[in-house]
Amino acid sequence: MDLGIAGRKAIVCASSRGLGRGCALALAQAGCDVVINGRDKARLEATAAEIRAAARGKITAIAADVATAEGQAALFEACPEPDILVNNNAGPPFRDFRELDRKAMLDGVIANMVVAIELIQKAIEPMTRRRFGRIVNITSASVKMPIPGLDLSSGARAGLTAFLAGVARSVAASNVTINFLLPGSFATDRLESNIKATAERRGVPVEQLRAERAAAVPAKRFGDPNEFGAACAFLCSAQAGYITGQNLLIDGGAFPGAF
Repeated sequence: MDLGIAGRKAIVCASSRGLGRGCALALAQAGCDVVINGRDKARLEATAAEIRAAARGKITAIAADVATAEGQAALFEACPEPDILVNNNAGPPFRDFRELDRKAMLDGVIANMVVAIELIQKAIEPMTRRRFGRIVNITSASVKMPIPGLDLSSGARAGLTAFLAGVARSVAASNVTINFLLPGSFATDRLESNIKATAERRGVPVEQLRAERAAAVPAKRFGDPNEFGAACAFLCSAQAGYITGQNLLIDGGAFPGAF
């Protein structure tokens, strides 16, 4: 399927690995010029080389922290008027809510809510002027099914979802869409580190816990970041202009609800 976005310009935040990388790869394969981003310059350059091998468009690597004004400026210097913006940022680690002080809470809200809003503020006007824009925010399945210990992540991402619900409707007539991807358990470095930490805490082998986690998913496996990227690319496509303000849960059936 031709997504109709060849030649479009995209910024994909936190895309040197994991789900962000999957999104950047899918957009590059669709023919977009993609700015990828990460804080680890060596890993970022390695990812850029891998994506270039499969890309139909130009790949630009920007080593920067998107949570800083300097990092955001670097992204928009590389791509002043993106047609596509994929917001992504690491969430805070597991922690009992009683252990969160004010600084930790503010840092979490900035990283998982404020940064995305700031980037959208910079991108939205050119999108509405050109009458094409696709914004995808990677949040978490915990927005719908909160996970104890990830309360800060769940709260900040849910806040972003509510904040942008009205914004999405305000720009829909300009063919600018704002949607959300809610990942469950995907085979990423973050999942692996969580499994290792939990296995150590429980005193069980990592392989045992990994198998338990996969078995708890109705699909009986972890998600592939590339299939997540394909979903992102579709939401960015020309054909997805009538989808906005939606939360697409991609979790292998783990959420037990009908709606």
